[in-house]
Amino acid sequence: MNRFLQQSQTLLISRIVLAFSWIYQGIVPKIVCKSPGEVNLIEPVAPIYQVACSLITWMGYGEIVFGILLLVAGKWVFRMNVLVLLLLLGWVAFVEPSMFTLPFNPLTLNLALIGLSLIALNDLKKEAL
Repeated sequence: MNRFLQQSQTLLISRIVLAFSWIYQGIVPKIVCKSPGEVNLIEPVAPIYQVACSLITWMGYGEIVFGILLLVAGKWVFRMNVLVLLLLLGWVAFVEPSMFTLPFNPLTLNLALIGLSLIALNDLKKEAL
């Protein structure tokens, strides 16, 4: 815990906001609410509704774990975050490109989260010096 609190405020804020985003996205639209948008995005690989819902639930648990990792892990987790967010953007562009026209769409959200990851990586680089 002490190591966590010794980080710069910028790194702490980045970690907390990124973790909250992943944990929230895992809990609310995937586990609690089963968002129709989530079902539409997974439909190409799980065309049976019940299978899609089950897969979405497990993805939600994975997102919660990833969010927790963002609080405690080193540089690799931020690099992985950038990669995963870029892959998710590509998936949305392929499966449901109309989502990019919505308010608070995947493009603006993912770019903001990628930016926070790059800020965190930059801060970690400074701490290593």
